[in-house]
Parts: sequence; structure tokens; C-alpha cells
Amino acid sequence: MSIQEKTVIGFIGIGVMGKSMASHLLKAGYSVLVYTRTQQKADELLAAGAVWKETVAELAQESDVVITMVGYPSDVEEVYLGEGGIIAHAKPGSHFIDMTTSSPLLAQKIYAQAKAHGMHALDAPVSGGDVGAREARLTIMAGGEEEAFEAVKPILAVMGTNIVLQGAAGAGQHTKMCNQIAIATNMIGVCEAILYAQKAGLDPERVLTSIEAGAAGSWSLSNLGRRMIAGNFEPGFYVKHFIKDMTIALEAAQEMGLMTPGLALSKQLYDELAAQGGENKGTQALITLLASM
Repeated sequence: MSIQEKTVIGFIGIGVMGKSMASHLLKAGYSVLVYTRTQQKADELLAAGAVWKETVAELAQESDVVITMVGYPSDVEEVYLGEGGIIAHAKPGSHFIDMTTSSPLLAQKIYAQAKAHGMHALDAPVSGGDVGAREARLTIMAGGEEEAFEAVKPILAVMGTNIVLQGAAGAGQHTKMCNQIAIATNMIGVCEAILYAQKAGLDPERVLTSIEAGAAGSWSLSNLGRRMIAGNFEPGFYVKHFIKDMTIALEAAQEMGLMTPGLALSKQLYDELAAQGGENKGTQALITLLASM
């Protein structure tokens, strides 16, 4: 019997990325149980063979591995540490993989609680956006014990290609903060470059073809830059979630005594975009704010 046939995976959070990630697990042959606050979001997965569970507790009781991809640290805390949560109801020996971008301190707390109950927890946030999730090319940054990481690595490999154990519990979340800090100021630069090209009377798509192959190249430039040019502001990653990530990064940086002025400016601009009604748009919508200034 293969690992896919033996392992039951519970997946909590069927959003823009979670839906694709759970779909890959189904296609790989795993038995997948799903729970999300809005059952309708799981309809396609259920039609493909996933099994719906009415509560987090029920899902945890029946799963060998539980993967979470929810919205905010408060959601992570409730799902793992609440009375009806995963740790209170999962089987001893279960593995947990939180792929939400969340607080490093919370990741350490979940790890400690899981270990006290004879369970294994990893924090494993991802990067790659909706495209990476659909194409199973996510970068996965893990924190936790090496033995637990190796045990679930075949599962992670179904969803991503660049999978690295960064260190102890919380290290995955700290690595994701590095990722978000690098993106934050890069997004300002991508927006400004495209606006400059337009003001100069250039074809921004043609400009992109030139500069993305050189030192200015980045994932955001090649992928989100084209969405900006096309006026496509549908969320691959929500503005509201990016603000959440930047808030976590700023708080963690302050705790370490680190100045991050670029990150602070980016959050200020995104806060303004959200205040103007853009919180449910994709992060590339920042260009609309800068264009209006």
C-alpha cells in the first residue's frame, strides 16, 4: 500500500491558494478531508473526491496530517489552540503543517503545545502566489524538527518545488517575513517603473520585456507588472493579507531592534489603498494609488 493510500490529509482553508493546493493532493492520490468556513468554496474539491467535515475537531480526529491555510494569526490560534481545535482533538503522532503566513511566536507556541501532546507541528508558509499554487511550484519555508519535516516532505513536494527546512519552530515564519520585506519595496519600484514608462510615452509591455531580463528582474515585475499593465487587479494575493504580513514583519523587526523604513513606507501606502476600498484587490492594485497621487 502506498503512502498516498495510507495517509489521510485534513485541509483547512480553501481560499485562492488553498483550493489549488488541496487539489494537487487529491490528484496525487491522497485521501483529503476538507473544512472551511464557507462550504461552497469547497464544492469543486468535493466533486473531485474530497470529503467534507462539519468541524475542525471532526477533521482533526480523522486525519494523519492536517494542513492549514487560513487568513490571520487569530484564525491560526483558534484553529490549533481553541477548545474545538486541532491539538485538542487530533490523534497522538499526528503531523500539523501550518502554511498560513503567521507570527513566529505563535508558531513556536503551537509547536510546544503539539509536542506536549505527542504530536508534530511545522510552520511552513509559502511564496509563489496563485500562479505558484495552481502550477504546484510554490516555495515552501519550513520551521520545526528535521524528523517531522522529512516525514511530510513527500506531501510538501506535491505542492511546491523549492522546499527548505530553515531551522527550529518559527524559522519558517521568520523566513517568510524576509520574503515579504523584499517584496514590499519591490512592489513600489514595479509600480513606479510602469508609471514612468507610460508617462514617457513608451510601450510598458515592451519596456517590461527589456528590463525583466536584466538586473531589475523579479517575480513581481514579470507577473504582477503585466497584470498592472492589463488593468487586472483580481487577487492572486489580497491587499488585506499583505497588510497583515507587513504588520507581523514590522512588529518582529521592532522586537529585534531593526529599522525597516522601506517596509514601513510600503505598509503606509497599502493602508491608504485599503482605506480607499482596495483591501480585497490584488497587491498589484498599488499602482492605482500611485497613479492618483
